[in-house]
Amino acid sequence: MTSLPQPVTNEGSEQPSVDSLTFIGNATVLLRLGSFTVLTDPNFLRKGQRAYLGRGLWSRRLLDPALTVHDVPTLDAVVLSHLHGDHWDRVARAGLDRRPPLVTTTHAARRLKRQGFSTHGLTTWTDHVLAKDNEELRVVSLPGVHARGPLGKVLPPVMGSLLEHQVQGETRLRVYLSGDTLTGDHLDAVHERYPDIDVAVMHLGGTRVLASTVTLDAPQGVDFLRRVQPRAAIPVHYDDYKIMRSPLSAFLESVRQADLDDVVRPVRRGETVALL
Repeated sequence: MTSLPQPVTNEGSEQPSVDSLTFIGNATVLLRLGSFTVLTDPNFLRKGQRAYLGRGLWSRRLLDPALTVHDVPTLDAVVLSHLHGDHWDRVARAGLDRRPPLVTTTHAARRLKRQGFSTHGLTTWTDHVLAKDNEELRVVSLPGVHARGPLGKVLPPVMGSLLEHQVQGETRLRVYLSGDTLTGDHLDAVHERYPDIDVAVMHLGGTRVLASTVTLDAPQGVDFLRRVQPRAAIPVHYDDYKIMRSPLSAFLESVRQADLDDVVRPVRRGETVALL
């Protein structure tokens, strides 16, 4: 059976001593990989506040995040999949330290650099490397498709990300952040280049914008697992906003029917799980 992420207990310690993921809410997670601490898609709006999605579109948040922006520990990097208000909001912009590298799309990097952040814009398959002593954390931009047809030209560009942790040149852990993407051939290309992904963090929710689905719903989530073939998968981004129409329960049922439930590990908001 696939080894799934396990809960971390922190008795007598302020931080996990193992590689871990803490689910804050929506697509916001805190990753500790070796000595690196990384925040993804920072969304710290509170319940009832509205996220701006562009073109006059808004969505109201339904649930509070597990942490506030002021609870975030010292970061080595922020990884941002794209510039949408439910992934990067005004609270994050005002409260986050601007000094750590912010690795994102070239579109978002240009915008956020003007706000004083240390941005690193990546095109597909390029990377940014962080180094500490004998460790490296390589962030690789992976292809994503937020929407197809005319809507795909309107929504901001999105990227998936591979976080590859190495010690003394040896890769010990690969974490794939899907970003807001639909399924498709681009995921086959990810598997072809990276057939041994340890953990995939999946953006689900079947988000609907202008009558179009723009994130993985339950059937697409199953197709994602079949194409990418991660050893374990953690679902996120499924119930924080009204525009999310495909609940976690639907995905878990589809996964069960596909006999893939040994791969998927749901994580509660505020929970920390070990990745190895």
